[in-house]
Amino acid sequence: MARRPEPPSEAETALWAKVTSSVRPLKSRAAPPPEVPRPRVNVRPQRVEAPDMSRERAAAAPEAASLDGGWDRRIRKGSIEAERTVDLHGHTQDEAYNALAGALERAWRDDVRTLLVITGKTRPAGEDGRPRGVIAANFSRWAATPALRPFIAAIRPAHPRHGGSGAWYVILRRKR
Repeated sequence: MARRPEPPSEAETALWAKVTSSVRPLKSRAAPPPEVPRPRVNVRPQRVEAPDMSRERAAAAPEAASLDGGWDRRIRKGSIEAERTVDLHGHTQDEAYNALAGALERAWRDDVRTLLVITGKTRPAGEDGRPRGVIAANFSRWAATPALRPFIAAIRPAHPRHGGSGAWYVILRRKR
């Protein structure tokens, strides 16, 4: 068992008091430079200018828009790979439309060519009588709106490995 140390004697206590009274703190080094406040930057989202379209193209439904044979063949085989994906599950109709519009604008600005939009499958009305799959039912109508149509070259139903009837491939127009 370890022994307890003995308390210091009076002579040791007096010596320690003399040492501590003669000690002065070291001069401190230079104070750190004051923190420079960072400039506040306000970033305003830039509105993307939609590309120009001919009247005939704008009037055509995006589902009926033609693609070359290579695109359609790759879509049928399911060998197309979407560069980005947008999932509209769990959104209200307004939220889903705004999410789709924002995703299309960003993708077009970033030169993305294919976008996979997951809408969910349409289903019959539930027990409560409310319609199910409203986003999926409205997607092709939204794609044809004047705000979104200029960005879209064509839309096609997705291959079963990418969601089948619950998803769509959106092929975006190239920048000219």
